[in-house]
Amino acid sequence: MSDIKKNSESKNSSNGNFRINFNQDYTSLSVANECGYKLFSILSVNKIDEIFNSENNVDTKIAERLFGSSLVSVVITREQYKLKIVHFKKRTDICEFKYPKNILSVKMNRSRLVVCLKDSIYIHNIRDMRLLHSIKQLPDNLTGLITLSLNSHLAYPCSKDSGNIQIYDAGNLQPRIIIEAHSSNVAAMNFSSSGTLLATASQKGTVIRVFCTKNGQRVMEFRRGVKRYAQIMSLNFSICGSFLSVSSNTETIHVFKIDQKAREAAEKRQDKLALTESGDEEDKSDERSGIMKAFSKAMETFIPVSTMLYQDRAFAHVQLSEPGLRYTCVVAKLEKDLRLMVACEDGFLYIYNLDANGGECKLLKCHDLRGSLYDITELNGNETSIDSLSTSVNETNKADSPVNTPAFETSFAEVMKGKSVVNPINPAETYQSKNAQIFDETNFPPMCQA
Repeated sequence: MSDIKKNSESKNSSNGNFRINFNQDYTSLSVANECGYKLFSILSVNKIDEIFNSENNVDTKIAERLFGSSLVSVVITREQYKLKIVHFKKRTDICEFKYPKNILSVKMNRSRLVVCLKDSIYIHNIRDMRLLHSIKQLPDNLTGLITLSLNSHLAYPCSKDSGNIQIYDAGNLQPRIIIEAHSSNVAAMNFSSSGTLLATASQKGTVIRVFCTKNGQRVMEFRRGVKRYAQIMSLNFSICGSFLSVSSNTETIHVFKIDQKAREAAEKRQDKLALTESGDEEDKSDERSGIMKAFSKAMETFIPVSTMLYQDRAFAHVQLSEPGLRYTCVVAKLEKDLRLMVACEDGFLYIYNLDANGGECKLLKCHDLRGSLYDITELNGNETSIDSLSTSVNETNKADSPVNTPAFETSFAEVMKGKSVVNPINPAETYQSKNAQIFDETNFPPMCQA
């Protein structure tokens, strides 16, 4: 631990507090902290390549890459009202925009770039970065909670007192439907890759719901916990839309399986029914009082949760040894097999096997994404071996050097850390010509059909 700290201090780095995001198809991720940002390409379970390092020692708040292209949206901490569009391969700033308030989040797809402020949203054409539309006077959205699908469906909270969500067509710039997702405010949400499903979680974090975006019908409901509230950290569909991975501030990551028949049935319904009949189970418990509340609590002891609440349990799960940290999890195919990738704010990426029969996931590999600021060590998921690889993520072609050690319960990240083994400006002001082409077609993914 002392060696890591010395190495860290010598290069003016902090240990932890990394902001890690996957790109839209989970083939790349960005790692940002007070020293700048880096981009990695996810090639296989054993190979994660660093493809860019800003090396500017500028505290970076947001770094979002557009698929596998050279386009990156960057927001730095000291100028949080300014968005930079960067061509990272050429190491040049293409253009920049200034907004009246701090930028809280940025979402991109192949046709739109969406910027979220506390009480407004700006929609740009990603081809030339023209500002197409702005949505203002929204309820305060302090966390910048929005989500954008590949077919340009945009979802954002539209009520300050409840969990209502507005579905907006960012492609045609038209509002669609409002989904009454929860009685309390929404804490997390995300679209499936096709944009036909929307997963949501309230601030209580006990219930995860999946809705059809065509008519607002509830497709499925999952219970993450029974008696304990939790803060949901990430909520992501797999690219195929068959799995939903959820992380929170607790010690468990859940993977839920989407019932395709339930989805098809919900899509066939022509009209959006009133959603008030399906009020939150989590909020109903708050409305009970006196004898009924005590009776309900006693019944939980005798009646199985799945029977009592009619909710599906997790298909697979991971037990974390360091709960309380921010974990971002996704299910993706690596080398033709489904894997669960878990990125932690301490700078590590964990890759787990996702068995066809579900159950507890087995750790296959742990990658250190902290880069040249630290001594890099990559660890296999084998309980009885630790593979010490190269001191650089780019040197993954070197042969592994297995070292036999006793089995241990401490996480690999803990071992590596040394723990024992047991001013307002006009909105969207740009310094670039509004109609300028910002990239070459050869560097940009093909347009998708909405």
